[in-house]
Amino acid sequence: MNYRNAQAPSAGVMVRPHRFAVNPETAEDNAFQSGASLADAAAVAAQARAEFDEAVARLTAEGVRIHVFDDFGHHETPDSVFPNNWFSTHHGGRVAIYPMYSPSRRRERRADVIEMLKSTYRVQEVVDYSGLELDHLYLEGTGAMVLDHVERLAYVSNSHRADPIVLERFCTMVGYEPMAFATADPHGQPIYHTNVIMSIATEYVLVCLDVMTDVARRREVADRLAESGRTVIPISWAQVEEFAGNALEMTGTHGRVLALSARAAAALTAEQTALIEKSARLLPLRIPTIERAGGSVRCMIAGVHLTAR
Repeated sequence: MNYRNAQAPSAGVMVRPHRFAVNPETAEDNAFQSGASLADAAAVAAQARAEFDEAVARLTAEGVRIHVFDDFGHHETPDSVFPNNWFSTHHGGRVAIYPMYSPSRRRERRADVIEMLKSTYRVQEVVDYSGLELDHLYLEGTGAMVLDHVERLAYVSNSHRADPIVLERFCTMVGYEPMAFATADPHGQPIYHTNVIMSIATEYVLVCLDVMTDVARRREVADRLAESGRTVIPISWAQVEEFAGNALEMTGTHGRVLALSARAAAALTAEQTALIEKSARLLPLRIPTIERAGGSVRCMIAGVHLTAR
């Protein structure tokens, strides 16, 4: 692991969907989903797969190493294209496996991904929290948490997908400080995943502070982000709805790129884009079908923060 690239991994895991669909089971609290009754299931799945393959090709062309796994749909896993929710990797050789709120999403966990990580990278410990599902305790990985790997902070929007007990256990394991806060969208509902409102990169942060309902806590979050030395780039709720916060900075062979959807990139202002491009090039990926499931580019990539063997 090159610690100069601690925040922006040079590798990631992605899962190619063969039976992609919008998951009605997760629609209850994911306000970003749309098109619950997409007409032609086979055509929709094919389009999602084409979008996925193009995204992988563009990331690979930048020199980012992508480990691709196929989900052939032997089990009902409509959200498998979003693997960052069920596992994460951490400096020092740790891998965490998470308890998932929706039963259909629990079927996404797969041993072959973990075995690949063990054989390709230096993995010292795999900690499996998934058994906490039996106690109705959930923490949906780097969807529920946005991690500052340099300052060792876990930013978390309070929701039933981010239980404080599991969060405390995880942070104790990796040595991170939890920084949780209450949020509400314009309809008064908590933000279901933190990674739709915040993306922490090497030298900048995209964040929607407006959704943080406690003024004092909002100020604390803003201060901690600024104290990290990064440029804080505020984004609006309208930009959040275009997935502008759901981005992941990665390190390619020619420097850092910010992987985000074409829709998200189009929602950024010229000033915001200029601030980002002081540090990283935008890499817009066209994934309109996949985004109808309520997640975007960041959700599609489980970053690898491990040392290669």
